Amino acid sequence: MNIAALGIACLLAAAGEFAADRAVVDSMDRESNDRINMVRDQIEARGIKNKAVLESMRNVPRHLFIPENLRHEAYEDEPVPIGYGQTISQPYIVALMTELLELSPDSKVLEIGTGSGYQAAILSTLADSVFSIEIIPELAATADSTLKKLGYEVTVRCGDGYRGWPEHAPFDAIIVTAAPEKIPRPLVDQLAENGRLVIPVGSYYQELKLIRKIKGQLIETNIAPVRFVPMTGETEK
Repeated sequence: MNIAALGIACLLAAAGEFAADRAVVDSMDRESNDRINMVRDQIEARGIKNKAVLESMRNVPRHLFIPENLRHEAYEDEPVPIGYGQTISQPYIVALMTELLELSPDSKVLEIGTGSGYQAAILSTLADSVFSIEIIPELAATADSTLKKLGYEVTVRCGDGYRGWPEHAPFDAIIVTAAPEKIPRPLVDQLAENGRLVIPVGSYYQELKLIRKIKGQLIETNIAPVRFVPMTGETEK
């Protein structure tokens, strides 16, 4: 190859690399804008006010927790399938449940139902430590890998979340992302004093509930009708 041809080849290669880099930047900009719009139109517009929650929802890349063939739906106002009969919750529901937990930087959180890992990632930006249990081995492995790859500090375990994680109890906050027909007693027992449990309860008709433990007493508040996948495992017995 002569010098002129070599120069042209180098220019073409450089142009190709620039185009590839530009495509990556454009994609990042587009997804960042999608998150900004998602928070403004779907979350703030419905009354979510916690600034830390809103900022986390703007920053955590939801699309990277969704199968590649469905990533174009990542920032839509709806749940998205993630395989094995499970879904990643609608953005507003993620924000609502997170806000209800009233997390602080020193909170210890238990999540039942890791799913894609997206909710756990949001929690990890707001709390001191997050422990998450997923009953489906394939989802647990994928979520754990994604969280580690993206730098979110979450301890993931594959198992039945009905009995919680007593080794790390008590928890300041517990969030459940699948619906049992009744509230699992072990989760209530693992809730710290002044702790908050956010959980969907019911079979066909479900209600999102907030349970607060105050002076050893439980105060239950109905938040909103919801539709979650059913909790499986021991709760079915």
